[in-house]
Amino acid sequence: MSIRFDGQVAIVTGAGGGLGRAHALALAARGAKVVVNDLGAARDGSGGSATAAEAVVAEIVAAGGEAMANAASVTDAAAVTAMAAEVMARWGRIDILVNNAGILRDKSFAKMELADFQLVMDVHLMGAVHCTKAVWDIMRAQNYGRIVMTTSSSGLFGNFGQANYGAAKMALVGLMQTLAIEGAKNDIRVNALAPTAHTRMTEDLGAALPLEALGPELVTPGLLHLASRDAPTRAILAAGAGGFERAYVTLTQGDFAIGADAPEQVAARFDAISDRQNEIVPDMGAAQGMIELTKAKAALSS
Repeated sequence: MSIRFDGQVAIVTGAGGGLGRAHALALAARGAKVVVNDLGAARDGSGGSATAAEAVVAEIVAAGGEAMANAASVTDAAAVTAMAAEVMARWGRIDILVNNAGILRDKSFAKMELADFQLVMDVHLMGAVHCTKAVWDIMRAQNYGRIVMTTSSSGLFGNFGQANYGAAKMALVGLMQTLAIEGAKNDIRVNALAPTAHTRMTEDLGAALPLEALGPELVTPGLLHLASRDAPTRAILAAGAGGFERAYVTLTQGDFAIGADAPEQVAARFDAISDRQNEIVPDMGAAQGMIELTKAKAALSS
């Protein structure tokens, strides 16, 4: 069955280039009306211009689609709220939000200024919070919504020199996990996309990556599925070079330790605690407590 977005409205942040542009063009090509949001800032978040967003809108319109440009900074909650109001006034609904806007301020943690850590958190995490908050009640009223957070392998697995970026990207997974639970009753499905693509964000990697194989458009098929009517929810989808994988936050069955020597027991049994046989993907955070209480009850009653 073909994935289509006819009659739907999508907001894509950071859509003036790279992944966001590829997402916006693909959504429009499949029938969505697209809000191309981009501050037009440099890779480190400095400066700003609406030119990039307007250029992508021009591409969409030239191809027969419908789009509007918006240059609000995702760090400005009032501007993002105004963007949502403008979209509602023009098109009357918001079906899809792709939280894609991002910046880099890479340095080893020892050399990183706290201001650089804060700004990356503000753009990636709070930017997604602002945009999601601006559309949340709209989607609840519609009983329909699809939200995609852009996470990263740097957050899921770590990467040297990206403590700020990794922290923000993993925080988006936590945001996704809870919003997917809270949005379920209103058919708001929330997922995360972890892309590998050659954009200006990765240009410094140079020969470390086969850049010709990492076009942003090779990630976008995954985005289209996560934004579709038949999307899953609470999925972390990794994508790059035409490859697609799932990442999970899992919990082992663990072991039990109590008493004065509990620290020594934990140390001695750490391999058993780490054993991944029968590990689970919890439905929600309370699953951890239930597993722990079950172990305690079994141990104390024996």
